[in-house]
Amino acid sequence: MFISQAWAQSGGAGSGDFLVQLFPLILIFVVFYFLLIRPQQAKVRAQREMLAGVKRGDRVVTGGGIIGLVTKVISDNEVQVELAEGVRVRIIKQTITDIVARGESVRGAKDGEEDDKPLLPPPPPAPERKSLLGSLFGGGGKKPS
Repeated sequence: MFISQAWAQSGGAGSGDFLVQLFPLILIFVVFYFLLIRPQQAKVRAQREMLAGVKRGDRVVTGGGIIGLVTKVISDNEVQVELAEGVRVRIIKQTITDIVARGESVRGAKDGEEDDKPLLPPPPPAPERKSLLGSLFGGGGKKPS
């Protein structure tokens, strides 16, 4: 008699045990929603509103880190940006990552039209430079006449 007798075990897990096992999964989902999903949705909404408000005269930063001045809003998805004096490029609005400075709205030019009025005042002239030797020896950088 080396064989032991097998006794009947109790029934399978009840419905109460199933809810206890499911509770940690539900808790994890709720934590992920409030810590990851909701803040990401708010960030996307803010980016969309910022891009909808881009107008002529705004100084923007592109995804590549290039800073430029919006000279013309071409369409809902495209703007013209001046990178340097006389260098204008067309970019997709979604590549704009930030608006550094809001520009003044220019009257007279409608959306899609371009005028030749400057958006920014011209830079002030550079101050006259004195020579180093003249300032050291009291010459003041002036040539004798």
